[in-house]
Amino acid sequence: MTLFSRFSDHIGAALDALTVKNALPAGLDRGAISVEPPRDPAHGDVATNAAMVLAKPAGMNPRALAELLVAELGALDEVTEASVAGPGFINLRLIDDSWRDELALIHAETLEYGRSTMGQGRRVNVEYVSANPTGPMHVGHCRGAVVGDALATLLEYAGHDVIREYYVNDAGAQVDVLARSVHMRYREALGEDIGAIPEGLYPGDYLKPVAAKLANEYGDRFVGAPDSDWLGLFRAEAISAMMDMIRADLAKLGIHHNLFSSEAALQAAGKPDEAEKWLREQGLVYDGVLEAPKGETPDDWEPVELPLFRSTQFGDDQDRPIKKSDGSWTYFGADLAYHYQKAQDADELIDIWGADHAGTVKRIKAAVAAMTGGTKKFDVKLVQMVRLLKNGEPFKMSKRAGNFVTLADVVDEVGKDAVRFTMLTRKADAQMDFDFAKVVEASRDNPVFYVQYAHARIASLKRKLVDAGIAPSAPAPARLDVHELAIVKLLAQFPRIVESAASAREPHRIAFYLAEVAAGFHAWWNMGNDRPEARVILADDPELTATRLYLADGIGQVIRNGLYLMGVEALEEMV
Repeated sequence: MTLFSRFSDHIGAALDALTVKNALPAGLDRGAISVEPPRDPAHGDVATNAAMVLAKPAGMNPRALAELLVAELGALDEVTEASVAGPGFINLRLIDDSWRDELALIHAETLEYGRSTMGQGRRVNVEYVSANPTGPMHVGHCRGAVVGDALATLLEYAGHDVIREYYVNDAGAQVDVLARSVHMRYREALGEDIGAIPEGLYPGDYLKPVAAKLANEYGDRFVGAPDSDWLGLFRAEAISAMMDMIRADLAKLGIHHNLFSSEAALQAAGKPDEAEKWLREQGLVYDGVLEAPKGETPDDWEPVELPLFRSTQFGDDQDRPIKKSDGSWTYFGADLAYHYQKAQDADELIDIWGADHAGTVKRIKAAVAAMTGGTKKFDVKLVQMVRLLKNGEPFKMSKRAGNFVTLADVVDEVGKDAVRFTMLTRKADAQMDFDFAKVVEASRDNPVFYVQYAHARIASLKRKLVDAGIAPSAPAPARLDVHELAIVKLLAQFPRIVESAASAREPHRIAFYLAEVAAGFHAWWNMGNDRPEARVILADDPELTATRLYLADGIGQVIRNGLYLMGVEALEEMV
């Protein structure tokens, strides 16, 4: 049990004691109580809003309730001071041994330090990337891929059962365009001069291998054949090849999904029809006519009766068609069926979408609310685009894919760790500049370097110890000074940072926290540059050397745990 979870239990016990004494009503909802460090460290070590949260439902004055709690909490052996601040906040100051014990816990739990059971095994489906299978991953997919993967890892670490899903959009018109593009390359592979690729088809050279495979297997059988003879075959072969390419691109980022769902298979299995039937039975789909387009109505517009989903009942601005006039499914109709399917196998759904899909969030949330009766939590995380720069100027990389920069290009240029860490240094819905020069810069202004360098410095200490021929004694944590205990207090926040980041579905909070830990470590390390007695390794004091190594190892462990959540390597050496 970590320090903040322990004090959460202490506060719960204090509230129970007040209830037994009839000083507090029974049955109060304690869900909104927080236990965290005070904003100003001068105010203490632990703060809680318990009195502020419970005063109104208890019919009490917040400060009066806070004073009662302070009397209970102040009696704890590890509390040296308990006080009330402002309208009823409670601040606690702890004995130094509380922090020494926390450092020992970090050493004892290693990778498990910070792992939480808050998710209670709830099954969460995180669907991310889901790019159309029409070519290699491009840089526009990169940020959503990293955010989704880091969020999935974070939720697992916080006690959820996570499904990492990729939805393959293989039933739309774009895959027929893909098949026709491959057919042109197939003819080219057989020696035909096809000239320029027509506008509207995919021009990238990445289609040549699948076309060559088809030419080798079928010869010229499909050169002049009607579409009906080859379209399905070429579509299937192309989609398979593109998904192999996409998996390879994602692997460069360390991303591996455990479920790939096919839109075409979903439709072939009749899942959209099942969803429509169920929704009609619930009165949520009806046959109606859409309103005419706002503004000037096109000359060829005619009212057509379509099956409409009652999304206005759930906050949308109009009801939405689930089928087109030709009977095929709209994108929304197919998406609705897909989410209907997902909801059968998960307690919660999370979609990671590009910001260009913002306009569809309200309607799909309405659909999921309708289909689950509001019992399944559903969240859509929008990810803003990334602007590529180099030294602050727009950077145009080679476009080997035909008309876009590939994800593989970016990873090959700067490395997986720089890409992943940088993509998590801002909130997902905030605009981001990705500067190729800055993300590999060896300076404190580059967070990925600064954090990895901290870990590498810590790893170097053991090598330096051997080189110096020093055999340290057992650590004496009591010799940690006030600056070093302040670092331990920062490390002790890691478990609650994990829980808060998981609760908010915001993995970037881990990056922010690690940058703070790295800054604290480097400041401590640099004290030894000015004062030799502040160095970690002291030839004439094996005990203090062991104590400082003990602290350094604890810092390194927390950095490793945080980097694990981000999918970034904890380097032992910086080249």
